Amino acid sequence: MFGALPTLMGAEYTFTFQNMNIERGLLWNQENAVNRGIQVNQTLGKYLTASFSWNDGYYSNRYSWLSGSLTYTKGPHSLIFAGMGNLSQTKYQTAATPVQNNSTMYAVIYTYTKGAWIVQPYYQYSDVPTNPAVGVVKGASTNGGALLISRAFKKGFSLPARVEYIATSGNSTDGAVNLLFGPGSAGTSITGTPTFQYGGFFVRGDISYTHASSYAPGTVFGGSGTDSDQIRGIAEVGFIFGHNITEK
Repeated sequence: MFGALPTLMGAEYTFTFQNMNIERGLLWNQENAVNRGIQVNQTLGKYLTASFSWNDGYYSNRYSWLSGSLTYTKGPHSLIFAGMGNLSQTKYQTAATPVQNNSTMYAVIYTYTKGAWIVQPYYQYSDVPTNPAVGVVKGASTNGGALLISRAFKKGFSLPARVEYIATSGNSTDGAVNLLFGPGSAGTSITGTPTFQYGGFFVRGDISYTHASSYAPGTVFGGSGTDSDQIRGIAEVGFIFGHNITEK
């Protein structure tokens, strides 16, 4: 495949209808969403599939990124190891190409799917190295984990939920690059998404709570960017076309 391709990184995807929850999470916000490049997918025996991509990372138009994933699937169990990184460094930054374009990132994702349950814990690590030549006087890293769970009920109702935590290295005095709410900051979020689906029609609502800690003033919530907590509510109505609906 070649062109504008979805990232191989992470457990959540770019568009709302692809995910358990409407709003994507704190770990997703560290990842790239779409990159431009070429990708090869290969089945390896009965249980393994692999993907490999040469691309421009965070939509930088600089083709120096390698991405890959290896997936093991057997019965209700799935285990994914994904990794990506920039083989070069660049000063180029835009709203779509943040400083993370100079990073490496790894994730391990386990999924259990059986009957009415989907359980998906995953761990993610990223690192932006020190490189004064591109404006990173002191590098920093992130460590994060998330747990996504969905339980289906009768008559088209389901309840997906997500809890996650992410922390960054550095502090406000060592000049470390900001990857979250300031150097050395951390974030926790809890999200619930009651959902109803009938055929292709669905309606659902998110309610989420996010808490930031060790943050830099002006980088968090509220009109002045100084509120450490935020509650959000959002609703979504849609219709899914195609042959992806199982007859009851």
